Amino acid sequence: MFSNFTSTRNIQHSCKLLIVGGGSGGCTMAAKLSKYERDVIILEPNDTHYYQPMFTLIGGGMKTISQSRSPTKSVIPKNVNWIQDKVKSFNPKINIVTTSNGDTINYDYMVVSIGLQYNYDQIIGLREALNKKDSGVCTNYSSQYVEKTYQILQNFNGGNAIFTFPNTPIKCAGAPQKIMYIAEDYLRRKGKRNKANIMYKTSTPAIFGVKKYAQKLQQICNARNISVGTRQNLIKIDSTQNKATFEFLDEPNKTESMEYSMLHVTPPMGPPDVLIKSSLSNSAGYLDVDPYTLRHNVYGNIFGIGDCTSCPTSKTGAAVAAQSIIVLKNMINVMNSKNIKDKYDGYTSCPLVTGYSKCILAEFDYDLKPLETFPINQGNELRSMLLMKKHVLPFIYWNIMLKGYWNGPKIIRKIMHFGLD
Repeated sequence: MFSNFTSTRNIQHSCKLLIVGGGSGGCTMAAKLSKYERDVIILEPNDTHYYQPMFTLIGGGMKTISQSRSPTKSVIPKNVNWIQDKVKSFNPKINIVTTSNGDTINYDYMVVSIGLQYNYDQIIGLREALNKKDSGVCTNYSSQYVEKTYQILQNFNGGNAIFTFPNTPIKCAGAPQKIMYIAEDYLRRKGKRNKANIMYKTSTPAIFGVKKYAQKLQQICNARNISVGTRQNLIKIDSTQNKATFEFLDEPNKTESMEYSMLHVTPPMGPPDVLIKSSLSNSAGYLDVDPYTLRHNVYGNIFGIGDCTSCPTSKTGAAVAAQSIIVLKNMINVMNSKNIKDKYDGYTSCPLVTGYSKCILAEFDYDLKPLETFPINQGNELRSMLLMKKHVLPFIYWNIMLKGYWNGPKIIRKIMHFGLD
């Protein structure tokens, strides 16, 4: 038998079911699948597990970093064998994964849940600026840097406050502007708002991908005097001069440099290099799965969940929850030589925090149509939705989702809408 923690090297492991990645998707699937299959290994290098949706609140001073984390050991089921190592290569033709320490893991079935990687170096000067204490540059996307955001906000005394969205898919497409609304609210409460010129620079053609919510967010920006620049992409930071340079995506060779006092950067993201180099990925580097069954399009004994997949939906924890029950049911059917029939509808959710007291709860599907849980207009700013974001959702994550019992709000939605979807 394996121990719950394996640190030795160059060992040959084997299991019925391998889960690669111990983030929200991997740990959720470990909890679900281990109830049906005892021979499970999870491969995850990090010893700390973070509830990343809380990072927005940490950046705004509403939560602390300690409230967002827990030892990885505590979120992996005790009957699942944890190998604390990183995947080095996939060889799906012979059902083998190799780890960074040289171990090999032979599996019958596999779930890939390795998330996205941050490509800081795609923006010239970004890494240097983030590591520089007085640069005015921050990001909520990393546990390493998230606390810097609130420090910069507290020390802000005027000038340009710029918030960016890169020209790549990212985790939680609403997060780059959530911190902007929080910052605007903070400066207003501190009597500094009239000294700030707040700008949102996004590579996308609209402020948000779903029309209903985009219209409301644009209204909020207009009312709060926030400038929105679309199809603009941050390409360079000069932290010695406090200047940021943007390219105009629809106007080749046109760039603009501007000074900043605060620059919140959402780093470019993409699939991990190990996935890009493997035969598991599509042409864009993402895990090549059927968007409805979440089964790999080439290797039928492999499933995917979460940010690393090719599913064309917003990459959020809510999406992971909704995907998890589909992966579970379809994997069990495949393992029992039965046809798979359950389908994921693209459900995802983004609590769009618009300040210290209100939130818009965006919920939608593959077709970018609202798929709201509550029988109210969730396109409005609501205090109740912020309370849910701050208190209810973290509880669900740690105590229900990571225990394998949360499949998203579909059942609640049906009850709230009298059985109608």
